[in-house]
Amino acid sequence: MAAETIQTVSPSSPSPVGAAARYAYALLGLADDLRQAEPGAVDRISADLEELLVLWREDADFRDFIADPRLDGVKQRAGMFAILDRVKTGTEVRNLVGVMIVNRRLAALPAVAQAFGALLSARRGQQTADVVTAHALTDTQRAQIVARLTEAGYSGVRLSESVDPSILGGLIVKIGSRLYDNSIKSKLQRLQYAMKGAA
Repeated sequence: MAAETIQTVSPSSPSPVGAAARYAYALLGLADDLRQAEPGAVDRISADLEELLVLWREDADFRDFIADPRLDGVKQRAGMFAILDRVKTGTEVRNLVGVMIVNRRLAALPAVAQAFGALLSARRGQQTADVVTAHALTDTQRAQIVARLTEAGYSGVRLSESVDPSILGGLIVKIGSRLYDNSIKSKLQRLQYAMKGAA
């Protein structure tokens, strides 16, 4: 992140908001209730959500399926529960998905998973870095980003990833009140402004 634009953005609320946050808070409350009987419940539920988030990032057919507004609840339930069976998702996340299907909110599943991860990170004192890339990150790239952020003084960094092909390449990282924009789109815009100024 050497030649990026660094901006300070107005600090946003550390807690997620909106419908995704409501589902995430409810699921975290349920996980907390289970902790007495099952100390690892929170981690197990988090792992189930993370697995679905990885599937969403890496599988275009899965992304298209959960975002398709034409599918009725019966088709969504049949498709989703077949996937959940295949990846051996636990009861709590299965129930969450069932409720989201009934409420016609399945498309928000990735946002719910990210909100749950952000809530858990905040609780554990970790910092979440929102990373936008033109293509899904590899494990090596994730490790490099975490290493660079750690070098920059951030500790316990957790990545929240999203893909936006419109940035063309490079990446945008927001952590705390800092925004690191090293996208090709921004570089082209800066070049255009420089050329206008030179004319």
